[in-house]
Amino acid sequence: MISKTFAALAAVALVAGSSAAAAQTAQPLSIANAPAVDRAGADLTDSGELGSRGYGIYIIGAIALALIIYGAIELLGDDEPNSP
Repeated sequence: MISKTFAALAAVALVAGSSAAAAQTAQPLSIANAPAVDRAGADLTDSGELGSRGYGIYIIGAIALALIIYGAIELLGDDEPNSP
């Protein structure tokens, strides 16, 4: 009984949500109606450096990638049973 009630409630929510989304127009989203905004650039000081985190993040990424490859090889390896 409860599952039928939840199913009916979900169906009503889907119908109401789709009709509310269809009722909106795309005119406010067009570029012609967009306000003119000056773009601000990012600060370019120290832009050529890797950052303060160093190479540790790359080492951890390489280890994680190696573990993923190892796991894939183990999963897709030989399919022979080990029982006698």
